[in-house]
Amino acid sequence: MIRLLFLGEITGRPGITALKKGLASLKTEYEIDYTIANGEGMTNGFGIGKAHSIQLGKMGVDLVTGAEKLFFKIDMVEFIPKASFILRPVNYPPMCPGHGIKYVTVKNRKLMIINLQGNSGFARQSIQNAFYSIDSILKKAEENGDGCIPIVLFHAAMSAEKKTMKFFLDGRVSAVIGTHTKVLTADECVTDKGTAYITDNGRVGSFMSVSGFDPETEIKKLRTQIPVRSQECWNDGIIEGVVVDINEESGKAERIERIAKHVEIVRPEEKDE
Repeated sequence: MIRLLFLGEITGRPGITALKKGLASLKTEYEIDYTIANGEGMTNGFGIGKAHSIQLGKMGVDLVTGAEKLFFKIDMVEFIPKASFILRPVNYPPMCPGHGIKYVTVKNRKLMIINLQGNSGFARQSIQNAFYSIDSILKKAEENGDGCIPIVLFHAAMSAEKKTMKFFLDGRVSAVIGTHTKVLTADECVTDKGTAYITDNGRVGSFMSVSGFDPETEIKKLRTQIPVRSQECWNDGIIEGVVVDINEESGKAERIERIAKHVEIVRPEEKDE
């Protein structure tokens, strides 16, 4: 059995602190073989810098994904072509730096991990249709007959688009793991055709927050319509995500389990007081 851990979006310093506090024990407890994390909110909640991406690897994350916020930090644009452990969406334009597919071998089985971004909710971006793109990739893989186990990270704003992708890829991939909203949904399942699915695998950071950010600041933004910058929140640390078991022989998913591990997080400035 191959056991994969899909971590929710890491949000700022609280997310980094939560991972430092609880990731190692979580991986040991669940006997994880490979860990994937959405890291695009790691640097102050907006983007991920080179140094932070390297830090994730040192903490035990094997693969980092990102989407519309991935290139918010300029050093990632220059770094990603050299960083095979970071995936940008596969349906970005060909001239975009980096790659959207990662081939890895786990327990003597080759996995094809695909990072895909949805088309709804990202008005400022012009990218290839997600359904056309993934269909083309999977058909090519089937023609090559390389026996890879395909896994899709689907970063999309609308739950309906993610649900539709679930049915479109049912039986064609081993997992469709939704990201973006940073709210752990309760609709995890394994279909009759062996595809594990969840609409959103949550976040790593503050649980008592607004998507990892300070509630008072978010309230002010909505009450005044003044676009003040979101602030990090340190209330009630949590590591959210899902664990997926994939049969080594069939390549089909057999189990998916939601993870919500509360950990103590303290603002670094408070430690020094």
